[in-house]
Amino acid sequence: MRRLALVLALLASPALAQIGDTTYRLEDPTQEQRAREIGRELRCLVCQNQSIEDSDASLARDLRLLVREQIAAGASNDEVMRFVHQRYGDFVLLRPPVNTATMLLWATPALALAGGLFAIWRIRRRGAAAGAGVGEVELTEAERARLARIVPAQDSKGDHRA
Repeated sequence: MRRLALVLALLASPALAQIGDTTYRLEDPTQEQRAREIGRELRCLVCQNQSIEDSDASLARDLRLLVREQIAAGASNDEVMRFVHQRYGDFVLLRPPVNTATMLLWATPALALAGGLFAIWRIRRRGAAAGAGVGEVELTEAERARLARIVPAQDSKGDHRA
């Protein structure tokens, strides 16, 4: 009976883990909602692809706690974002500001598109240039004789001669 209880507890543990960490929840639902909104704007520094609200990393938990402490102390959303941004820099923001330091980051999609269009243009241009010179090659006498045997001769009107 104990083994069955142990097996059931082990099988249920992943499902219970999905419920979420309620240790650092704010009692006021409005404040908790604000904390979640701010957390969705902050990048997990470990995962880098997730917000701190979506990450299970211990650093993300620490950042969630930091955000909730700031909100509980009466800070506005902008003040909390500024506080975290000053501490961790542009990288912590899922949408970094447009400035000289982040200009390349914001310009990369446009540069990639321009590079792809340039590559397509160059390839098509080379293909057109290579295709233009195909008919300009002179045939040798042996090639002309062989061609005459393969292709029936045409008169000046374009009709085949028999």
